Amino acid sequence: MTKTTNSDETTVELVPTTSAALAAAGKAMVAAIWMSTILFGAYILAFYVANWLDGDITQWNEFLPDLYNSKQPAATVGMGIHFIGGGIILILGCIQIINSIRVRFPKFHRVTGRIYALACLITAIGGLTFIFISGTAGGLVMDIGFAGYGLCMLIAVVETIRHAMAKRFSQHRAWALRLFALAIGSWLYRMYYGFWFLFMGRLGHTSDFRGWFDYFMDFWFYIPNLIVVEIILGRIAIFRSSSAQKVATVILFTSVAFVLLGTYFFTVEIWGPKILRWLVPQ
Repeated sequence: MTKTTNSDETTVELVPTTSAALAAAGKAMVAAIWMSTILFGAYILAFYVANWLDGDITQWNEFLPDLYNSKQPAATVGMGIHFIGGGIILILGCIQIINSIRVRFPKFHRVTGRIYALACLITAIGGLTFIFISGTAGGLVMDIGFAGYGLCMLIAVVETIRHAMAKRFSQHRAWALRLFALAIGSWLYRMYYGFWFLFMGRLGHTSDFRGWFDYFMDFWFYIPNLIVVEIILGRIAIFRSSSAQKVATVILFTSVAFVLLGTYFFTVEIWGPKILRWLVPQ
């Protein structure tokens, strides 16, 4: 592994060069995710945040049971700021990892990066506050899975900020990529459920999110993301092999197709109507 020194940071290890196919798959995935998460972020703001500001919070329970409980105002506030931060990070996330924007417009990258980091921070804190006060609909397993997700995001955003402030930009970019992989978790969670319901019906799912598939999803929506990031970064020896990169390439290209299909379905059926209703009130 080569090393480099520049005026902005001390000697640091560079990220190993990935295969051309994996790089292309990564770019295609970023493009697909960007389009989809912008739509999903707009939906979060148009539905959850707008209903909160309008005082019609009972609408939160339309898709997720017990998300709003009038007897737990602190949990409601926690979830409210979680939604605000979540909408922002989904819209800004892809911008932060595009190298051409970072290199050509460094000031823009820094300003949006601060907004993005703050949004990630309040998203994690808001979600953890809700879990610790109210608990999740899926009980202990979902509590553990979602709290683990929130803690991982909290650690990632702190490390991303810490390395940026210390001008350790190689480490900063690595942690920023991990943070991005976590930030898209809530979007992936809905994507996975959408495809599962489409092809498998309600198999393994219960209305209180305590079926075997629900328990599986409590962890699946973010742990594989982190594994793919480590393959891309190549910091762990087992993930530097050509076989690992080939597997990651296949996974990414397959995921692009699913993301495009899922985005079309969700936009037509759910996201689009909610966004239009917000922009053009009846």
